[in-house]
Amino acid sequence: MPDWTDPHCPTARALDIVGDRWSMLIVRDAMDGASAFTDFHARLGIARNILTDRLRKLVDHGILERTTAPSGRRQTYALTEAGRDLFTVVVALRQWGERHAFEEGEPHSLLLDAEGRRLPELRPLGPTGEPLTADTTHVRKVTAPPPRT
Repeated sequence: MPDWTDPHCPTARALDIVGDRWSMLIVRDAMDGASAFTDFHARLGIARNILTDRLRKLVDHGILERTTAPSGRRQTYALTEAGRDLFTVVVALRQWGERHAFEEGEPHSLLLDAEGRRLPELRPLGPTGEPLTADTTHVRKVTAPPPRT
């Protein structure tokens, strides 16, 4: 069993899997068409040993699928369904970065839909469409069973 930071918290488990910057940037680049080790290496400028480790971890956790290229000479990586499910997370991080990591008017890349329009701001909504915030939600904790003896 993995050594989870907080075994009962979905946020902690997700961060244990994809919470370092390189993993999320690899996922981002895979969403943008990178598929080979050399693609990720060229785009990110990451050390080869770190890239190898992060790709292995993402494959082991079912975020990426590794296949052998038709030439048989290299491995390629593609997002799995779980990896594609991170799209909303990437968009939310991007939008947070646009609001809080740039000075007013500072240029940055844009994520656009197929028609060339900016994406609307992601905000969680309740069952009747009302906006939700940290002040209007709460976490129901689970009680861990006692350890077996």
